[in-house]
Amino acid sequence: MTIKKIGVLGAGAMGGGIAHLAAQKGFEVVLCDVDMKFVEAGVAKMTKLMDKSITKGKITAEDKETILARITKTTNLEDFAEVDFFIEAIIEDLDIKKTALAKVDKVLRPEVIMGSNTSSMSITALASSTSRPDKFLGTHFFNPAQVMRLCELIRGAMTSDETMQTAADLASALGKTSVEVKKDTPGFIVNRCMMPQFLEAIRLVDEGVATPQDIDTAVKMGLNYPMGPFELMDLTGIDIAAFVTDYFYAETGRELWKAPHALKSMIRAGRLGDKTGAGWYTDRVKK
Repeated sequence: MTIKKIGVLGAGAMGGGIAHLAAQKGFEVVLCDVDMKFVEAGVAKMTKLMDKSITKGKITAEDKETILARITKTTNLEDFAEVDFFIEAIIEDLDIKKTALAKVDKVLRPEVIMGSNTSSMSITALASSTSRPDKFLGTHFFNPAQVMRLCELIRGAMTSDETMQTAADLASALGKTSVEVKKDTPGFIVNRCMMPQFLEAIRLVDEGVATPQDIDTAVKMGLNYPMGPFELMDLTGIDIAAFVTDYFYAETGRELWKAPHALKSMIRAGRLGDKTGAGWYTDRVKK
């Protein structure tokens, strides 16, 4: 089927970013959240980013208005009835996701594919809450979705080849390079590789070996990474890193995934990164 309209549930950093990207690429978008204040906040963030692009001469004011006009703001799941592809991008809580997906499943047309932007959860488990496990997959974009080039496409136990191909074609249309995760495993590819680096960096802090700042400098200059682990955790959310760590440990029982004390302390202190204005750094947030 031809995809012209994309539904996005969740207007936070990831959902809002995916909606913005899709609208930029010419798709109509239905952006939904539980409260209109979250939707408005997501659109306000898009507007701010586009205003900066206008200042830099990358887009025009008319381009901005055209992009915003493609986005339908709503709190009503029924508005997903006419979308051609659906992406869930809400809180990383399995039960909350499954409840929401079951509701949306009843609204969508039978042929519509459902994707989840989860960064680590079982696609098979999420698909089980719907009537279309063959048309369900993981569509893991990276933050910020408008900039990051990768999209992981994850198979559930019942995901069809046709679903995977349609999703790959859509990812390409959104300007992304996609990779196929053939087995539904916790963390998929990127987080399975990245999270051990995060945890080892935190353990170095716990052990008093070095500061977060010096570890970031060492990683960037020694491994040629664009960002250090602590900078990246601040950007993406320290709470997300903690959730993924706890999920991996619950799923595998491996000692590798036990959360270090310093990570737990950051969560208890409410220092979640850029979203709260303080994380491993207190002065990294750009105004």
